[in-house]
Amino acid sequence: MDSIFVNGTVGVGKSTLADALSAGEQGSHAVIDLDAIRRLSPAPTSDRFNHELELLNLQSLTDNYRAAGAKRFIIAGVIEIEAEVPRYVDALGSEGMFVCRLVARSDVLESRLRFRHRDDPEALLWHLDRVGKLTNVLEAADIDDVVLDSSDIPPFELAAAVRRAAGWD
Repeated sequence: MDSIFVNGTVGVGKSTLADALSAGEQGSHAVIDLDAIRRLSPAPTSDRFNHELELLNLQSLTDNYRAAGAKRFIIAGVIEIEAEVPRYVDALGSEGMFVCRLVARSDVLESRLRFRHRDDPEALLWHLDRVGKLTNVLEAADIDDVVLDSSDIPPFELAAAVRRAAGWD
């Protein structure tokens, strides 16, 4: 598989793991944080998380990265339902995609979110509410190739475990 998708709820460490995976990757690769490529305000009422825009942008970025020589992709984002996996594989123009879901203890997630949104009480409340809902959605979807707990393991150790599981060693 030429792509690793780091899946998980808000505050779980997806971007941090993507950066650690990138640091260990020797070949030409691209790291794409889906949060960054779907920012459009306001979002259309029919697509409140800009999912369709995200997929269009992902395909454009992937085409450009491949043209520049990228052989592998590390994606940080959220896939909530199994039916979306083929859409991401298509957008990546990928041979296959390994999905790693990160989880963390609720106290760890709350602490991370409180730090991240310390200056934005409204965003903090939204994220604290979203973390539980999204955790339940992701657990029910059960689409992941591996699930790892990011509560107490350093990112470089998580990255090594993901690389082994994905066959990227």
